[in-house]
Amino acid sequence: MNVQGLQKLTLLDYPDHMACTIFTGGCNFRCPFCHNGDLVLYSSVNQGIAPGISHNELFSFLEKRQGILDGVCITGGEPLLQPDLEEMIRQIRDLGFLVKLDTNGSFPQKLSHLLEQGLIDYVAMDIKNCKERYRETAGLPASYDLTPIEDSVKLLMGGNVPYEFRTTIVREYHRPQDVVSMAQWIAGARRYYLQGFVQSENVIKRGLHGLDTVEMDALVPLISPYVPSVQVRGL
Repeated sequence: MNVQGLQKLTLLDYPDHMACTIFTGGCNFRCPFCHNGDLVLYSSVNQGIAPGISHNELFSFLEKRQGILDGVCITGGEPLLQPDLEEMIRQIRDLGFLVKLDTNGSFPQKLSHLLEQGLIDYVAMDIKNCKERYRETAGLPASYDLTPIEDSVKLLMGGNVPYEFRTTIVREYHRPQDVVSMAQWIAGARRYYLQGFVQSENVIKRGLHGLDTVEMDALVPLISPYVPSVQVRGL
């Protein structure tokens, strides 16, 4: 398992739970605004690019946090690229932890399998932009087929596992009309979060800008007719 980072405590990543966060290396998207750019640019399978965190180190930590933490968040990169993800999740659950998975939604069959196996307790899926600007925003070729993304949206909205959709809002990529189009796409979703973009050293592309608090808050009434449970976070 290509684990490249471990945040030992988070009160934000898993709603209503005290958790830790595992960061996997590698991603099939190249979102210019990704704040985990160092992880995204790693190989999806550990090829010695970085030593990472060993299995023993990770589970030694988790064993010491039994009864203290509620859950484990698995993020990336894109965790569903990892061939041994299911095995790791089973081991985490055997220790009594809840599991939250972050995904870009590009592997609906893998996501469906984990959900059917009862291995995931909460899913956070990124909605990068409206369909018309999705490829541009996610750093994908114009020929990329969005069907897997659409299938993952339908899977989560039609299932019983708690989930959220979330979008990082970047001035250069998200116009108000794009935000409305996204909301129409996921109309009826349980939770939708707008995340403020913050420039950092790990961002793939420099020179991008976030919106200020007033501008972010102004997007909420545009979305609420379609997704009543919408919140701004990350500012």
